[in-house]
Amino acid sequence: MIYFQIIRADGSSRRYSLMIKMLQNIDKEDLETLWKLVKAKHGNTRLEEAYERVLWGDLKVMFEPDIESDVWRNLQGHKVTVWKLFSLSGVHFVRFQNLHIFMLVEKKYPLTPATITTMLNKKLQADHWNEMCYQLLKLMTKHGKNPGSV
Repeated sequence: MIYFQIIRADGSSRRYSLMIKMLQNIDKEDLETLWKLVKAKHGNTRLEEAYERVLWGDLKVMFEPDIESDVWRNLQGHKVTVWKLFSLSGVHFVRFQNLHIFMLVEKKYPLTPATITTMLNKKLQADHWNEMCYQLLKLMTKHGKNPGSV
C-alpha cells in the first residue's frame, strides 16, 4: 500500500493512506504548509505518479478552485453521498457517486444551488459540533437560497 508521510520540522512523522485520514489529524496551519510544499515542488504541472497526482489535485481544488476545471463541471447531476466537516483543519469534504472534493470552510467554491441543496439534505457530519459547523450550515443555506459561489 502507498502512504503519504508527513514529517514535521521537529522530526516527528506520521503516515496516512488517505487524505481524509490526514485531515482528521492535522490542523489548518499544517495543511497550508503542506500545500506550499507541494506547490513549490510541483507548481501547476499535472503529475503522472498516481498518489502524488491525487494529493496535488485534491490540494489544488481546495486552495485554488477554478470554475473552468473539470472538477466543477463534473459535479452536475452527481448525488451527494457524504458531507463531512473536519474542524481541526477547517475543511469540509463532499463525496459524490464518482468523485470527491475537499473545501476550506472560509473559501468560496463554484457550487450550484442543486449541489448545495443535496449537501444540506444529506446533513453535515462533524467530528464535534462547534461554531464552525453552524457558520458553515448558515453559509450553505444562504447560498442555496441565493445562487452564487460558495
